[in-house]
Amino acid sequence: MTQTDLPVVSTLPAVLPTLPENTLPEELQSRATGRGTLCSEGDSLRDIAGGHHVAATLEWLDNHPPHVIADEISRMDAVSAGMAFRLLDKDRALDVFEELEPVDQQQILTGLRDHAFRELVEEMDPDDRARMLREAPAKVAKKVLAGLSPRERRMTAALLGYPEGSVGLYMTPEVVALPRNLPVAQALHMVRTEGANAETVYTLPVVDAGRRLIGIVELRELVLSSPDAMIADLVESEPVFVRATDSAEKAARLMQGTNLINLPVVDSEDRLVGLLTIDDAIEVIEAADSEDVARQAGAAPWEGHYMAATVFQLARYRALWLMLLLLAATLTVSVTDFFSGTLEQVAQLALFIPLLIGAGGNAGAQAATSCVRALAVGEVRVSDLFKVIWRECRVGLVLGGMLAVVGMVIGALFVGAKIAVVVGITLVLICGWAATIGGTMPLLAKKLRIDPAVISAPMVTTLVDATGLIIYFTTAKLVLGI
Repeated sequence: MTQTDLPVVSTLPAVLPTLPENTLPEELQSRATGRGTLCSEGDSLRDIAGGHHVAATLEWLDNHPPHVIADEISRMDAVSAGMAFRLLDKDRALDVFEELEPVDQQQILTGLRDHAFRELVEEMDPDDRARMLREAPAKVAKKVLAGLSPRERRMTAALLGYPEGSVGLYMTPEVVALPRNLPVAQALHMVRTEGANAETVYTLPVVDAGRRLIGIVELRELVLSSPDAMIADLVESEPVFVRATDSAEKAARLMQGTNLINLPVVDSEDRLVGLLTIDDAIEVIEAADSEDVARQAGAAPWEGHYMAATVFQLARYRALWLMLLLLAATLTVSVTDFFSGTLEQVAQLALFIPLLIGAGGNAGAQAATSCVRALAVGEVRVSDLFKVIWRECRVGLVLGGMLAVVGMVIGALFVGAKIAVVVGITLVLICGWAATIGGTMPLLAKKLRIDPAVISAPMVTTLVDATGLIIYFTTAKLVLGI
């Protein structure tokens, strides 16, 4: 795809501060003649661009690859990010832009003038453009679509028609598809002719006259085969593929499990509509894992760079879950209040409450985290529910037995043998119960079509805290006869 020259300094937005007339030429002349270094190795782009040192910013941009530049831009405020992006040369601006998250892309586009705006979005890959528009305000989306050429507009509109989170939104429709009745020489000529408009040519789908997927052939095979060989003799006739409406995360995990670099995507009638490329698959997995980690930690997932988020934004993402967990923790208060009479008779029992609920909560959190990961990578299915229950229960009991030995020693040293026995028995029961609950809840959530990560470790921990106290005080009453 031919990249169009992007405007540089001349298109800096009006909101940027004006440099003194004699400053920029002198700095640029110094840079051009190689007199000294304008930025040190440890300087960040945010510090340099934030100080409006144009020549030093240019030097920094020249010395770093696109993905590093994109990471730095995502850390910056809108004005500094806009200035830094405008200073990129024509060959790198698009590479950097496509490395940015959609929220950061919108920020850059907002500051571009119409000509630069149209050129940038026209050169984007259709799948990247569609994902950006899905999250962009209606005004920005309308402006982008209006500025596209008819061909790019058709491809983008087609991708936007797929459901949120589906493969169709992440695939590239720019694919070189080969007819099966071609000789290798003609197929290679076709790749050379059409490959410039395709995102990838390493995996070449083979289709029939109705564009239905027959198989795939790798570019390596074409290059190494005789020019007279037929594509039909080289094609892998049972390819791994997905439908455009399938989950993007499942498709990405499939690529991960089968070591594919490109995955064919078909419609409901098995007609080829695109390819899911490995770079997009990695982004899907990264986004899914980031969301799971946030939910497991009891926070709402957020978009954009952590360093670019304000303190209030980070607090807002975490506040709801903390409030829910606080309300759930009232169960622990209620249980303690219910057994207050038992505590009055044997006050020493209170000494071990933090130890017991901490051990149980951690055991449950470990089991929940392990189960969520196993679900995500396909190692566990909902149908394995009872197997997981049996496995985690035994794991918890074994862990509880190990902890009980230590707990009884501690109890004997501080309060005597009888309460030490209560602590030991409770540890075994709490750990067995906590591991069972932690391993079971994600599977039940999956069965109920709830994101398993929502059954986060803090939620499991809070539940186990309350039930663990019931186990503890009940055990104490039975053993001590109170």
